[in-house]
Amino acid sequence: MAYLSDLMDNPITDVDGERIGRLEDLIASIRGDMPHPTVVALAVRRRGQRLLVPFADVAVLIAPVIPLNRCLKDIVPYQPVENDLYLARDVLDKQIIDTNGVRVVRVNDLELARVNGHFYVANVDVGGLGLLRRLGMARGVQRIASRLGRRVPPGVIAWDDVEMLPGNQPLRLRVTGDKMAELHPADLAEVISHLNRSESGKFLEALDMKTLADTLEEVEPEFQASLVETMSDEKVADVLEEMAPDEAADLLAEMPEGRSQELLKLMERDEAEDVRKLLTYPVESAGGIMTTEYIAVGPHLTAEQVIAMLRATANEAETISYVYVTDGEGHLDGVFSLRDLVLARPDAPVTAFMQSRVVSVGLLDSQDDAAHLIAKYNLSAVPVVDEERRLHGIATADDALDKIIPTAWKKRLPRMYR
Repeated sequence: MAYLSDLMDNPITDVDGERIGRLEDLIASIRGDMPHPTVVALAVRRRGQRLLVPFADVAVLIAPVIPLNRCLKDIVPYQPVENDLYLARDVLDKQIIDTNGVRVVRVNDLELARVNGHFYVANVDVGGLGLLRRLGMARGVQRIASRLGRRVPPGVIAWDDVEMLPGNQPLRLRVTGDKMAELHPADLAEVISHLNRSESGKFLEALDMKTLADTLEEVEPEFQASLVETMSDEKVADVLEEMAPDEAADLLAEMPEGRSQELLKLMERDEAEDVRKLLTYPVESAGGIMTTEYIAVGPHLTAEQVIAMLRATANEAETISYVYVTDGEGHLDGVFSLRDLVLARPDAPVTAFMQSRVVSVGLLDSQDDAAHLIAKYNLSAVPVVDEERRLHGIATADDALDKIIPTAWKKRLPRMYR
């Protein structure tokens, strides 16, 4: 194993021992069939100019003086291609995503491994030891720590667990990959909270629409509005359609009135109508925090019919912990849980196993009232009704309890956003 910092600025000589310059950088290629960047050339600083030496012309890389196996006049300069990385320029000191630890870290050094005559970027050093190594202080600090009976902990993560963030370099670096798609939206939101405006914008551009919507739902509406500020109206409208109606309404409420109205016009009619309805209620009322995505059935259905209906439509609801029973005019008559449904006989009508006494809140009741009922009766959601007990939506526990449980548990505010 060797570190990039140990090689930087080392003298380079040709096959005759003539000094031709110093190592300025290593060029590595990212190939589709190889997850680790492979060193393909050396960037040599020579009399104020840069010479790119193909790695095939290098006799020994890990040495205080790096010898080549050709004369200077016989070297055919390497021609960079699109997927090449300049390891010092493009990776050192850059922020990257550790997809295993789900965090944003800074690269202090790179660890190289030799396999079958080729050198690969094996690990990324994000710890203090890597920084000390670059300053030429690592060995001294380690000696002192050893005398004190202590150990300087390494801060190394595998390249396999790394995703490159876009930088200001002309090279187009990989932003996200399959590993990012496997992360929970809350983890993605945590990553975004560590990025600046430019980085977070480019990061979000790489997410598919559903993942983008789910990720935005994990941060506060004020931060959401900042993140989508530079996105096109068409894209933001698509994102709003993927979000839960209450989340979409919260985001639109943070935007300038003019843009909010334009976005509603671009949304599909049904989704826009749900959001418009929510925007008519006070922000901190039960109506303002409710979602219109819930499951309601008529009293004439049997348990077997309800299960069939859930299979077909449950993906459209925010939660299916409860199924509400309403009459033909939408009045709330009862509620039952999935447990009640599963334990019921297939031919039993819902009126036989539903609870007819339903705890509910009014449209204009406060968020505190909704939170109190959810906490008191240990509910995951509470129905929101009007004065005639017509069901309009449900207030879920996570939204209703935001005033009681610190929002940092659920939604992340930016720490380095600027």
